[in-house]
Amino acid sequence: QMQLKESGGGLVQPGGSLRLSCAASGIIFRIYDMAWYRRAPGKQRELVASITRGDITGYPDSVKGRFTISRDNAKNTVYLQMNSLKPEDTAVYYCNIHGRNDGWGQGTQVTVSS
Repeated sequence: QMQLKESGGGLVQPGGSLRLSCAASGIIFRIYDMAWYRRAPGKQRELVASITRGDITGYPDSVKGRFTISRDNAKNTVYLQMNSLKPEDTAVYYCNIHGRNDGWGQGTQVTVSS
């Protein structure tokens, strides 16, 4: 059974950086396209970054140029480097297989505030 464990969130000032990690187990990680999502208070979960098994990445305009997704197949881990953080980036961040809508982990809280 797939398990996902996100970590690395916290409180950061506007303009700061954070690096999130997501460790996956129970799946053959290297064959899956992976993604990071976030859900802000009162909003629906949204995609913020994706990476194919061939390391092709994609981002919405809201984070393009600020967020970078990467993966380490040897560690079954996907990362999200977040730079130039803004208050509107405040959310709970989750990883998952790209396009999958179940098996969510607990997420990691990111709060951007001065």
